[in-house]
Parts: sequence; structure tokens; C-alpha cells
Amino acid sequence: MTNGKILAFGGIFTIAFAAFLFWPQNEETSQPSVTVANVGEDKVEVVMYKRATCMCCAKWADHMETAEFAVEEVVPEDLFAVKDEAGIPQELASCHTAKVGGYVVEGHVPLEDVRRLLEEKPDAIGITVPGMPIGSPGMEVEGRPADNYDVLLIHNDGTTSVWASH
Repeated sequence: MTNGKILAFGGIFTIAFAAFLFWPQNEETSQPSVTVANVGEDKVEVVMYKRATCMCCAKWADHMETAEFAVEEVVPEDLFAVKDEAGIPQELASCHTAKVGGYVVEGHVPLEDVRRLLEEKPDAIGITVPGMPIGSPGMEVEGRPADNYDVLLIHNDGTTSVWASH
């Protein structure tokens, strides 16, 4: 196979994988499925909306579960409606949407960037890691180096700026 054919195959695989993650699914239940974490008074609650079958979302929740955060996983009937209501346009979307401290945290955002968001309290919708970069929390792939990626601050008018680079 030539390099061009290998690159084309890699691009097709990436598009197919993304389509699988974002393709609307018919949920069997009319009520959202909820897994509730034990939230003590000293923990900040993170509510994460995801598909029932998404394992990288569960890995991100594990990354967030610390002495200071407790994650509640919610499987909504329509994940796209959650994103739309939260002000997340398609180009900034990832596989899960979380709400914490009055902010939206979209995708595989590192813990330290969420901490910074809650400490600095910018006048903004929240932060996002669009897509699913390899090496971001929950997207680690053994034997594969991490992608370089930015965490973007989503301003109230929908514009973005770089919050952090990894």
C-alpha cells in the first residue's frame, strides 16, 4: 500500500469512528438512566451526559473522580438536545457533555483545566476539547503517542479562545 492509500484509509476510519459515536441512537427508555455517585459535602458534583455504551466517557469520569469531584453519569434520550441546550455547537462537540459549578465541560478535558475553570470563574459557557484527541483523559491508547490538542474557553457569545494547550 502506498502512503497516500494508507492516509486515505486512516481518514476513512476516523470519519467512520466519529460517525458511530455521534450517530443518533433510539433509546429504549423514556426516562434517563442515572448512576449516582456518593456526593459528600466536600465534593463538587459533576453531571456527565453520555451514551450508555461509551467507554471513553466512563474513563473520563474515572479521571475526574478524585477527593474533590464526584461524577453522576446520565444517559439522556437525546444527547444532541443536551449539547444544544448547553450551547455547544457541533464543531465544538465531543462524545459527552458535563456540567459542573455552573459551567459546561465538553469532552475529554483534563482535570487540571476543570479545576482552573472553577478557581478563575470566567464569564463564559465553559470549556471544551472538540473531537476525541488521542492521549486526552479517557482517550489514552497504549503504544500511541498523545496528540497535541487545545482546551477552548467558550465565551457567552459562542466565540472561543485557547484556555490551555496539551
